[in-house]
Amino acid sequence: MAHKVLILATDGFEQSELTEPKKALEDAGIQTAVASRESGQIRGWNHTDWGESVSVDLTLDQVKAEDYDAIMLPGGQINPDKLRMEEKAVSLVKRFAESGKPVAAICHGPWLLVEADVVKNRKVTSWPSIRTDLRNAGADVVDQEVVVDGNFITSRKPDDIPAFSKALIEAVRSPVIAS
Repeated sequence: MAHKVLILATDGFEQSELTEPKKALEDAGIQTAVASRESGQIRGWNHTDWGESVSVDLTLDQVKAEDYDAIMLPGGQINPDKLRMEEKAVSLVKRFAESGKPVAAICHGPWLLVEADVVKNRKVTSWPSIRTDLRNAGADVVDQEVVVDGNFITSRKPDDIPAFSKALIEAVRSPVIAS
Protein backbone atom coordinates (compact mmCIF):
# COMPACT_ATOMS: atom_id res chain seq x y z
CA MET A 1 0.00 0.00 0.00
CA ALA A 2 1.39 3.37 -1.01
CA HIS A 3 2.04 5.99 1.61
CA LYS A 4 0.11 9.26 1.31
CA VAL A 5 0.99 12.74 2.57
CA LEU A 6 -1.52 15.56 2.81
CA ILE A 7 -0.13 19.02 2.00
CA LEU A 8 -2.20 21.79 3.60
CA ALA A 9 -1.83 25.17 1.88
CA THR A 10 -3.59 28.20 0.47
CA ASP A 11 -2.68 31.26 -1.58
CA GLY A 12 0.65 32.72 -0.50
CA PHE A 13 2.49 29.48 0.29
CA GLU A 14 6.26 29.81 -0.22
CA GLN A 15 6.70 28.24 -3.65
CA SER A 16 9.79 26.13 -2.95
CA GLU A 17 8.49 24.95 0.44
CA LEU A 18 5.53 23.23 -1.21
CA THR A 19 6.86 22.18 -4.60
CA GLU A 20 10.28 20.84 -3.60
CA PRO A 21 9.18 18.58 -0.70
CA LYS A 22 6.19 17.46 -2.83
CA LYS A 23 8.57 16.42 -5.62
CA ALA A 24 10.93 14.70 -3.15
CA LEU A 25 8.02 12.75 -1.65
CA GLU A 26 6.73 11.71 -5.07
CA ASP A 27 10.25 10.75 -6.23
CA ALA A 28 10.39 8.51 -3.14
CA GLY A 29 7.15 6.79 -4.23
CA ILE A 30 4.94 8.59 -1.72
CA GLN A 31 1.62 9.95 -2.96
CA THR A 32 0.74 13.57 -2.20
CA ALA A 33 -2.50 15.51 -2.17
CA VAL A 34 -2.84 19.27 -1.82
CA ALA A 35 -5.76 20.36 0.37
CA SER A 36 -6.97 23.94 0.60
CA ARG A 37 -9.92 26.09 1.59
CA GLU A 38 -11.34 26.12 -1.93
CA SER A 39 -11.02 23.96 -5.02
CA GLY A 40 -9.15 24.98 -8.17
CA GLN A 41 -5.69 26.48 -7.87
CA ILE A 42 -3.67 28.19 -5.17
CA ARG A 43 -0.93 30.65 -5.96
CA GLY A 44 2.56 30.46 -4.54
CA TRP A 45 4.80 33.25 -3.32
CA ASN A 46 8.27 33.11 -4.84
CA HIS A 47 10.64 35.04 -2.51
CA THR A 48 9.38 38.59 -3.20
CA ASP A 49 6.44 38.26 -5.60
CA TRP A 50 3.62 35.95 -6.68
CA GLY A 51 4.82 32.69 -8.17
CA GLU A 52 3.27 29.70 -9.88
CA SER A 53 -0.07 28.13 -9.11
CA VAL A 54 -0.59 24.60 -7.84
CA SER A 55 -3.72 22.52 -8.33
CA VAL A 56 -5.82 21.74 -5.29
CA ASP A 57 -6.71 18.04 -5.05
CA LEU A 58 -9.36 18.39 -2.36
CA THR A 59 -10.95 20.98 -0.12
CA LEU A 60 -10.81 20.98 3.67
CA ASP A 61 -14.41 19.69 3.67
CA GLN A 62 -13.30 16.62 1.71
CA VAL A 63 -10.26 15.68 3.81
CA LYS A 64 -10.37 12.54 5.93
CA ALA A 65 -7.27 12.51 8.14
CA GLU A 66 -7.39 8.73 8.39
CA ASP A 67 -6.68 8.50 4.63
CA TYR A 68 -3.19 10.01 5.07
CA ASP A 69 0.04 8.93 6.74
CA ALA A 70 1.30 12.47 7.43
CA ILE A 71 0.57 16.16 6.96
CA MET A 72 2.96 18.77 5.60
CA LEU A 73 2.63 22.50 6.29
CA PRO A 74 4.63 24.72 3.93
CA GLY A 75 5.49 28.23 5.03
CA GLY A 76 5.36 31.59 3.42
CA GLN A 77 4.09 34.38 5.64
CA ILE A 78 0.67 34.70 3.97
CA ASN A 79 -0.29 31.01 3.76
CA PRO A 80 -0.20 29.91 7.44
CA ASP A 81 -1.54 33.27 8.57
CA LYS A 82 -4.68 32.70 6.45
CA LEU A 83 -4.97 29.03 7.42
CA ARG A 84 -4.71 29.65 11.16
CA MET A 85 -7.94 31.63 10.85
CA GLU A 86 -9.69 28.57 9.34
CA GLU A 87 -11.22 26.38 12.04
CA LYS A 88 -11.22 23.31 9.76
CA ALA A 89 -7.51 23.72 8.98
CA VAL A 90 -6.58 24.16 12.64
CA SER A 91 -8.65 21.15 13.76
CA LEU A 92 -7.11 19.04 10.99
CA VAL A 93 -3.59 19.92 12.18
CA LYS A 94 -4.63 19.11 15.76
CA ARG A 95 -6.03 15.72 14.68
CA PHE A 96 -2.78 14.79 12.94
CA ALA A 97 -0.66 15.97 15.87
CA GLU A 98 -2.72 14.00 18.39
CA SER A 99 -2.86 10.89 16.18
CA GLY A 100 0.90 10.43 16.35
CA LYS A 101 1.19 10.67 12.56
CA PRO A 102 4.06 12.80 11.23
CA VAL A 103 3.39 16.55 11.19
CA ALA A 104 5.99 18.42 9.13
CA ALA A 105 6.08 22.24 9.17
CA ILE A 106 8.65 24.56 7.65
CA CYS A 107 9.37 28.29 7.95
CA HIS A 108 6.13 30.05 9.01
CA GLY A 109 4.21 26.72 8.88
CA PRO A 110 4.58 26.13 12.64
CA TRP A 111 2.16 29.03 13.21
CA LEU A 112 -0.52 26.40 12.59
CA LEU A 113 0.97 24.26 15.36
CA VAL A 114 0.67 27.23 17.72
CA GLU A 115 -2.95 27.83 16.69
CA ALA A 116 -3.76 24.12 17.15
CA ASP A 117 -2.22 24.33 20.66
CA VAL A 118 0.03 21.30 20.12
CA VAL A 119 3.58 22.63 20.68
CA LYS A 120 3.75 22.72 24.48
CA ASN A 121 6.89 20.89 25.63
CA ARG A 122 7.86 20.07 22.01
CA LYS A 123 11.29 20.87 20.53
CA VAL A 124 10.80 22.80 17.29
CA THR A 125 12.39 25.29 14.92
CA SER A 126 10.95 27.87 12.52
CA TRP A 127 11.53 31.11 10.69
CA PRO A 128 12.99 33.58 13.26
CA SER A 129 10.00 35.93 13.32
CA ILE A 130 7.59 33.33 14.74
CA ARG A 131 9.90 31.84 17.38
CA THR A 132 8.46 34.09 20.11
CA ASP A 133 4.97 32.80 19.26
CA LEU A 134 6.25 29.23 19.56
CA ARG A 135 7.98 29.95 22.88
CA ASN A 136 4.83 31.67 24.20
CA ALA A 137 2.88 28.52 23.28
CA GLY A 138 5.26 26.44 25.42
CA ALA A 139 7.66 25.08 22.78
CA ASP A 140 11.38 24.55 23.25
CA VAL A 141 12.64 26.55 20.25
CA VAL A 142 16.04 25.87 18.72
CA ASP A 143 17.88 27.11 15.64
CA GLN A 144 18.64 23.97 13.61
CA GLU A 145 18.23 22.88 9.99
CA VAL A 146 15.68 20.22 10.93
CA VAL A 147 14.27 19.15 14.28
CA VAL A 148 12.49 15.84 14.82
CA ASP A 149 10.63 15.54 18.12
CA GLY A 150 8.37 12.50 18.18
CA ASN A 151 5.96 12.92 15.26
CA PHE A 152 6.89 16.60 14.70
CA ILE A 153 9.35 17.62 11.99
CA THR A 154 10.20 21.32 11.70
CA SER A 155 12.64 23.37 9.66
CA ARG A 156 13.54 27.06 9.36
CA LYS A 157 13.68 28.15 5.72
CA PRO A 158 13.97 27.16 2.05
CA ASP A 159 17.68 26.29 2.44
CA ASP A 160 16.59 23.53 4.85
CA ILE A 161 14.25 21.82 2.34
CA PRO A 162 16.56 18.88 1.51
CA ALA A 163 16.95 17.94 5.20
CA PHE A 164 13.25 18.64 5.86
CA SER A 165 12.16 16.44 2.95
CA LYS A 166 14.51 13.62 3.96
CA ALA A 167 13.22 13.64 7.55
CA LEU A 168 9.59 13.60 6.34
CA ILE A 169 10.22 10.72 3.94
CA GLU A 170 11.93 8.72 6.71
CA ALA A 171 9.07 9.42 9.13
CA VAL A 172 6.43 8.35 6.63
CA ARG A 173 8.27 5.15 5.78
CA SER A 174 8.75 4.15 9.43
CA PRO A 175 6.21 6.03 11.52
CA VAL A 176 6.43 6.07 15.28
CA ILE A 177 2.84 6.27 16.47
CA ALA A 178 2.41 7.91 19.85
CA SER A 179 0.53 5.88 22.44
